[in-house]
Amino acid sequence: MIRFRQVTKTYSRTHTHALRDVNFHVQKGEFVYITGHSGAGKSTLLGLTLRRTLPSEGSVEILGQETSRIRESRLPHLRRKIGMVFQDHRLLPNMSAINNITFALRAVGERGNLDQRAMGALRQVTLAHKRKAYPVELSLGEQQRVAIARAIAKRPEILLCDEPTGALDRATGVTVLEALVAVNRDLGTATALITHNAAIQRIADRVIVLADGQIERITANPERVPPSAVEW
Repeated sequence: MIRFRQVTKTYSRTHTHALRDVNFHVQKGEFVYITGHSGAGKSTLLGLTLRRTLPSEGSVEILGQETSRIRESRLPHLRRKIGMVFQDHRLLPNMSAINNITFALRAVGERGNLDQRAMGALRQVTLAHKRKAYPVELSLGEQQRVAIARAIAKRPEILLCDEPTGALDRATGVTVLEALVAVNRDLGTATALITHNAAIQRIADRVIVLADGQIERITANPERVPPSAVEW
């Protein structure tokens, strides 16, 4: 699903080595936890995965395609296969939960019965009963779960999550993590969770730690624990 081969990213204007000789992969159906201190290279890694930028050296492959060889005209097609969840849910305040999802589907060119697809995504995060609610009528955890539903409604093969629990308390964060784990388990979506929160690494299959633009270590969890078992 995702493969970095000896990737180096240098910003020549500032002479900054954001990433240096990075090698890792994420397989289909895998849940990977990616962490590192501020400036470790997480944002650059995310930008390379979304093909917002290209590596200075090495190669990035997304769904079997080397990103440097993808024409600009084909980028929307690639990005439709990648779902994105941010720390800020970014819901449109003047639209209901279901309309936030159908609007996002139309924006990427999806057709067909979009209401049905949106409802399926809301069921996946156990929020079908809140389909008509506006963001202001939802709790923070519910808003973030709607954002997850919006990301998975387009049926992505990869789900990228950038600090999805960063602004949440533990109880609310657990509900969001449970939704992400359910999506990974039930839909087989390759999931990469990028966060500073070291406590939640045990919910993943593997842990990738970045430090100063390099991979410090990659470890496999002998057993994944449910989000409810995590304390922070």
